[in-house]
Amino acid sequence: MADPRPEVTNSGMPDTPPPRPSAVPQHRGVAAAGVPGSALHVLQGAILVIAILYFGRELLIPLVLAMLLSFVLAPVTRGLRRLHLPRPASVLVAVVLAGAVILSMFGLVGRQATSLAENLPTYQTAITEKLGRLQASGGLIDRVVSTLQEMGRSAGARDKPPASPPLAQPEALPSQPTNRPIPVEIHNPDPTAFEMLQRVAEPLLGPLATAGIVAILVIFILLYREDLRDRLIRLAGARDLHRTMAAMDDAAYRLSRYFLAQTGMNFGFGLVMTGVLWLVGIPNPLLWGFVAGLMRFVPFIGSFIAAGFPALLALAVDPGWGTLVWVLVLFALGEAAMGQVFEPLVFGHSTGLSPIAVIAAATFWTWLWGPIGLLLAVPLTVCLVVLGRHVDRLEFLEVMLGDSPPLDPEETFYQRALAGDADALAEQAERCLKEKSFAAYLDAIALPALRLAQADAVHGALSPERREALQASVEQLIEDLEEAEDPEAEDGEAAAPLPAAWQVPGSVLCLPGRGPFDGLAAMMLAQALQRRGFGVQVGGMAASPATPPKLLCLCLIEGGSSTATARYLLRRARRRLPGIPALALAWTTSEDDTQAGPMAAPIAAALRAEGQSAPLLLAANLVEATDLAAEQAAAAPVPMLTEPAPRPEPPALGMAPAPA
Repeated sequence: MADPRPEVTNSGMPDTPPPRPSAVPQHRGVAAAGVPGSALHVLQGAILVIAILYFGRELLIPLVLAMLLSFVLAPVTRGLRRLHLPRPASVLVAVVLAGAVILSMFGLVGRQATSLAENLPTYQTAITEKLGRLQASGGLIDRVVSTLQEMGRSAGARDKPPASPPLAQPEALPSQPTNRPIPVEIHNPDPTAFEMLQRVAEPLLGPLATAGIVAILVIFILLYREDLRDRLIRLAGARDLHRTMAAMDDAAYRLSRYFLAQTGMNFGFGLVMTGVLWLVGIPNPLLWGFVAGLMRFVPFIGSFIAAGFPALLALAVDPGWGTLVWVLVLFALGEAAMGQVFEPLVFGHSTGLSPIAVIAAATFWTWLWGPIGLLLAVPLTVCLVVLGRHVDRLEFLEVMLGDSPPLDPEETFYQRALAGDADALAEQAERCLKEKSFAAYLDAIALPALRLAQADAVHGALSPERREALQASVEQLIEDLEEAEDPEAEDGEAAAPLPAAWQVPGSVLCLPGRGPFDGLAAMMLAQALQRRGFGVQVGGMAASPATPPKLLCLCLIEGGSSTATARYLLRRARRRLPGIPALALAWTTSEDDTQAGPMAAPIAAALRAEGQSAPLLLAANLVEATDLAAEQAAAAPVPMLTEPAPRPEPPALGMAPAPA
C-alpha cells in the first residue's frame, strides 16, 4: 500500500510543494470591449485586409462608389415608385438624372478650366511682377537674402583650401587640327490622325471605363436591392435576423443621411462661394465654387486647400492686396458658418465619428486609394463603426472610432474621483445640472459611482490612498455644488414652502450607516434636503436635548452593510430618540429596481420588516427620500395659536361691610 505522505528528501523538505490557495476572483467594474481572438490573429487579419484593399483597389473603388451612390439614389427611386412607376423605369430615371446632373456640372467646370488655361500665362506674369515689386519696394527681402549669401560665401572661403597654381598647358601647334562638337537636332515626324486620336483618348479611357462600371453597378444594386439584402442576411446568419437587420438599417440610415445632408450643404456652399467670388472679381468663379464645394468632403483641411487657388488669382487680377484679403476672409467666414452653425443645425452628429477618427481615417484611406480614398474616408469609416456597434467581436471599432463616450457617466465619475480630479467632477456636474435636478443627478451618476467604489472596497481592490482621494474629491464636489441652481421644473410649479419649524437647523437628522461610503451618501441627502428648505444636521443625535429633531434619516447604500447592522442602527436611533418619525434611505441601482423591485434588496427588505413594529418611511433613492420628507413635513401638526381665555378677577382685599 502506497504511503499517502509526500516524500521527504535529505534536506528535510517535502518533494512535492503544498497546494496553493485558490486565487480570489477580482472585481472588474468596466468590462473590456470585445476583440477578435489573440493579438497575433488581429495582426494577421489586419495585414490581410490592408493587402486586399491596396492591391485590389482597381476593382474595389468602383464597387464602393457604386454602393455609396446607390445609398444616395435609393430615396429618389422610392419617391418615383410612389408615383406608380415600375421598378426598372424608376431606377433608370434616377440614374439618368444623376448622370445628367454630373455631366452638366463637369461640362460647365470644363469650360471654366479651359478659359483659365488660356489666361494662365497672363496671370503668371502679373503674379511675378507683383512679387518682384514686393521684393524691391522695401528692400528688406533683398538685404536678408544678400546677408545670407554673404555669410555662405565667407564660410565657404574659410573652409576652402588654398588653390594650387594652374599647370602650364602645352600650346597647340599651328599645324595640329582642333576637334569641335557638331550640333545635331532630332525632329520627330508629324503624328498621324490615328496617333493624335490615341493620345487624346488614352487619358480618358480609364475614367470613362470606371464611370461606366459604376453606372452599371448602381443600376443592378438598385434593381436587386432586396435580393442583395437577403443574401447578406444569409451570410451573416438567419438565426440572428433581428441584429442583422438592425445593423443594415443603421448603416443605410447613417450613410444616406450623411451623404444627402453633406451633398446638399456642400452644394449650397459652392453656390454661395461662386456668387461672392464673382462679386469680388475673381476670374472663373464657377470653377472655384465647384472646387470649394467638392473639397468640403475632405475633413478639416478641404476648405483651406480650396481657398488657395482663388487667393493666387487675387494676386494676379488686383494691383493691390484688398482682393486677396477679401478672398481669405470670405472663405474663413464661410467655413466657420458651415462648421459651427449650419451643419450642426441640419444633421448634427449624424456620422457618429470622433474628430481623431476622422483625421486618422482620412490619412489611412488617402494612403491606400489616393484622392478617391480621401473623399470616401468618412463614409467607409462610418461602415466600420456600424459593424462594431452590432458585431460583438468587432466592438473595439466603435470604441476606437465612434463619438459616443467610452465610459458610462457613473464610470467616468468614479475614474475622476479615483484620480482626485475635483475640477473634472464639477464640470460633469454642471453639464448634468442643466438638464436634471440636483437629487436626480446624484441618483443617476454620483451614487452609482459610489456603488462601484463600494464593490471594489469590499473586494479589497481599493487601496487606502485611492479611497482617501475619492473621499476628498467627492466632499469637495458636494461643497462646490452648494450654490448650484436646479433647472426649472417642466410644469413650472415651485415646491410648496415648508413650515417654519422644519427650517430650523437640526430639524432633520441624517445618520450614516457603517458602509465604506455611507457617510458620503448622508452628506448628499443632507444637501438635497437643504435645497428643499430643511434644516439638516449630519451625524450626532440632536442639537441639544431640548430641541430634538423632527425627522430621523438613516442613509445606507445596498451592499455596504449587513442587514443585521442596518436593523441595529435603526433600533439604536429609535431608542435614543423615541417617538421621532424615521426615514430609511436604502439606495439601490435602477438595474436592481427593474429586476426584483427596489424593496426586494436585502437591506430594504430587512428595514421593511423592522418597520412593522413602528412606522418607517422607506426610500430607494434621493428623489424619493426628499419627497417623503416633504410629505412628512406637510402632514405634521402645526401648533395653532388661539386667543387666551379671560382670567378670573382676583378677590377683593379688605374687610367686608358689616350688615346694617
